[in-house]
Amino acid sequence: MSYPKNVLGGNLELCGKEPMTGYFRNGFCDTCDEDFGVHTVCCKVTEEFLEFSQAAGNDLSTPVPEYGFPGLQPGDQWCVCAARWLQAYRAGFACPVVLESTHEKSLEIVELEILKEFAV
Repeated sequence: MSYPKNVLGGNLELCGKEPMTGYFRNGFCDTCDEDFGVHTVCCKVTEEFLEFSQAAGNDLSTPVPEYGFPGLQPGDQWCVCAARWLQAYRAGFACPVVLESTHEKSLEIVELEILKEFAV
């Protein structure tokens, strides 16, 4: 059995369970062909990133109880779409990234050197 790899080439590590994150809602930023958003960048979200994301059409701050989503607070770790993270980076609102928990598929969208600039 092969394990998903992170952007550093090691096994993909847990991103966060409180709140539960990931495309599969298992705490990992793993992906599959059906994950069209490529939810693969493990971020420690900031207020600025959350505001940017909301303005860009993806409100991550407001709770959605019917989906078990509590709404994110600054400091929470969350698997975000690689393209959204790159968009935030280009606009000056990128949040810190946990490289060990960021799926290697992210590298198809964001260069490793850019991710390393924001590593925690």
